[in-house]
Amino acid sequence: MNFTFDETHLMIQQTARDFAETELRPNVSERDEKEEFPYDAVKKMGELGFMGMKVAEKYGGAGLDTISYVLAMEEISKVDASAGVIMSVNNSLVCYGLEKWGNEEQKQKYLVPLAQGKMLGAFALSEPEAGSDATNQHTTAVRDGNFYILNGTKNFITNGKNADVVLVMAQTDKTKGPKGISTFIVEKNYPGFSVAKKERKLGIRSSDTVSLSFTACKVPMENRIGEEGFGFKFAMKTLDGGRIGIASQAMGIAMAALEESIKYAKQRKTFGKYLAEHQAIQFKIADMQTKIDAAQMLLLRAAATDAENPNYGTYSAEAKLLASKIAVECALEAIQIHGGYGYCKDYPVERLLRDSKITEIYEGTSEVQRIVISRALLK
Repeated sequence: MNFTFDETHLMIQQTARDFAETELRPNVSERDEKEEFPYDAVKKMGELGFMGMKVAEKYGGAGLDTISYVLAMEEISKVDASAGVIMSVNNSLVCYGLEKWGNEEQKQKYLVPLAQGKMLGAFALSEPEAGSDATNQHTTAVRDGNFYILNGTKNFITNGKNADVVLVMAQTDKTKGPKGISTFIVEKNYPGFSVAKKERKLGIRSSDTVSLSFTACKVPMENRIGEEGFGFKFAMKTLDGGRIGIASQAMGIAMAALEESIKYAKQRKTFGKYLAEHQAIQFKIADMQTKIDAAQMLLLRAAATDAENPNYGTYSAEAKLLASKIAVECALEAIQIHGGYGYCKDYPVERLLRDSKITEIYEGTSEVQRIVISRALLK
């Protein structure tokens, strides 16, 4: 495989890098501390085309390939992983699902403004009793004339508080199990739809993560995506692409940990010489770089594979499994290299560690990725 980046890839990478440095870095620690959503930055990401990167131009997107998306996600997440996950959800879970399976009316009404960054989307699959076991859906959608009546609760929903539209999975026929789950486009102003608890999190603190409540929420029939019973397949197929987004976020965090470690090692002296001159530190940095390169190769392989390829889901799972593991390991090593200072908020590596851990959990835990991978091998 040839992973040489073309001019477009390099331009997108540089644009994302410049944006992250000028728009995200100045206040990233303050937003993290105060748990502030980056409203202005998200708006500018939309203006730059980062919120609908792979969406066709006719639907308001940038029409770019997945490798461009990966490179942009990495650069954004290097500086602010919270902005990275906001971007990932809108691109990978919301825009992708609507473009792939939405009808033309849904695309014109919702996909176009989502891809342009004029609207923000969220993806609501998880429930209090349906995390890794996504089949155990308790939210229901009962047909009532030209509407569906939604009742239930979703939790751990990224962008949930600030989203204009949410893709909601709900049971339309409990007797059919996962084949009775359907997907609905729910607007934030629909009566019966409300934002409940906001989570106080270890990391990615400036992205909002909330519970959503549906109480006799009326959703027009035309807002169902696909046929009844298509919802679980919709969610699983969409999550394959979502894992590439989170793997990219994890890679950005790992790369940032390495960059901060190198910078500090060249500045800090112990025993009369710079840390960078100590073999113990050199070995740590060498191991971090090697791990990052290995994970990046898996990620680019997944990004270069068409979504219709039977190996796509496995490749995505492998990329997320390794990238998230490497993100945590590199963040831990960065703190070790910084010593006591790494444990303090004066340096960004403590935030990188806090941000890294969630990449092993959301969009499918590392254990779920291993299930996906092993099933493909053992079928």
